[in-house]
Amino acid sequence: MESISKALILAGIGLALFGVLLYVSSKFGYFGLGRLPGDIRIDRENFSFSFPITTCILISIILSALLYLLSRFRG
Repeated sequence: MESISKALILAGIGLALFGVLLYVSSKFGYFGLGRLPGDIRIDRENFSFSFPITTCILISIILSALLYLLSRFRG
């Protein structure tokens, strides 16, 4: 019974994260990746440079939280 409750909690967290992702995608277009405030983007005539630092930090936080939750539920 305990494994079913853990699976339901993980499914709920996954659905919540998916909902946040959809909300962000509607606000910033294509998930806002690479276009968040703080991302560095330089476009010149013959040169383009992109360094999505804010996007990297956001992805790192989300993945760290997911892995932390998975490790807590696994035991």
